[in-house]
Amino acid sequence: MIMKRQDGFTIVELMISMVIFVLVIAAASKVLTGLLTQFKQQSKITETNVGGIVGLEILRQDLEHAGYGLPWDLSGATYNEAAVESVTPWVDRDLNDGPPDNPTRGTDAGGIAHPPAGIRSGNGYALNGSDVLVVKATNVARNPACEKWTFLTAISPYTRTWTPSNENFASTDKVVIFVPGSSDTNSKRLIVSGGNFYTTFNNVTTSSWRPSDVNETFIVYGVADASVASLRMPFNRADYYIRIPDTPTPMPQRCAPNTGILYKANINQVNGRLNDSEIELLECAADMQVIFGIDNDADGDFEPFVAGSTDGYLDDISNLTAQQIRTQVKETRIYILAHEGQRDPSYTYPSSTITVGEFGLGRTFNLATTIGTGWQRYRWKLYILVVKMNNLR
Repeated sequence: MIMKRQDGFTIVELMISMVIFVLVIAAASKVLTGLLTQFKQQSKITETNVGGIVGLEILRQDLEHAGYGLPWDLSGATYNEAAVESVTPWVDRDLNDGPPDNPTRGTDAGGIAHPPAGIRSGNGYALNGSDVLVVKATNVARNPACEKWTFLTAISPYTRTWTPSNENFASTDKVVIFVPGSSDTNSKRLIVSGGNFYTTFNNVTTSSWRPSDVNETFIVYGVADASVASLRMPFNRADYYIRIPDTPTPMPQRCAPNTGILYKANINQVNGRLNDSEIELLECAADMQVIFGIDNDADGDFEPFVAGSTDGYLDDISNLTAQQIRTQVKETRIYILAHEGQRDPSYTYPSSTITVGEFGLGRTFNLATTIGTGWQRYRWKLYILVVKMNNLR
């Protein structure tokens, strides 16, 4: 009987095949890993950019509203503003306009005591020596009442009703009432009744709050809803600042060392605390600087700075009264340094220093000394926000 030959692979052939297979798989894995890494980087960058757009839009809107619904004349009423707390320690410094405050700007021209300024800032008050920005207006809080207003007259039905109905006040909303006036000497005078600078909306038509003259019209601004038992101040205040969150809410792992989160926080109308209502606006933020465009010659216009001009830029308005801020501050410029995405070992940022500011103001931020080892592996970005101050007057 003739045996048929059975062909097969030798050990050498199998070894060669296995080596080729391993090399192909390794090459494919490297390509796949690179694609996944790049996808993750781009996803984080997109996430950062989207978050930045949303957060900075909130900041921009609040800046545009700075001064909205603020009294220029308190009619002798007093109020408390931010209380001292350990997490945001700047609140007991010179950002309050109500007592306790800086006595050098406690009274406006004409002897009007402690009117609130629509905007304030604190140089170097927060993380890494970043600035704190304060915006004061009735509509910078997070309740539906603060977004509403109406007219109040001496003739029934006294208040103007709006369409759609959800733009009208609830009866329990806390409101303040102003005499609009026609000049700086009598504009935006706060109505005070029985020592109170506010009331609930269902009380505004009583004789002590409404105009006595049929030719007069008052304005009613909402401040808070029924969840607030009483008002600490006749407006709302929002602070913007960078800080590292407390445990058990750690920083996102993708953020570089010594970066924090840009927060917005409203002063609690009950206890004066800020961090009870923090909302995150931008992660991985290292610095924020604030610069103001000033109309020093009081001509009503702000012209970009040129040598020899009386107009220009300031990064400190702490010595200005509320009245001076209303008349002189025409523009606010915000510079925020943060990084996009996460750490990328294959990326090298080209410079260890970044100018956070303009016009010789702000500062030069040193990434190497502040962020430390690995600073160059992050994609750093400077966000610039320029806002015209339309509601201070």
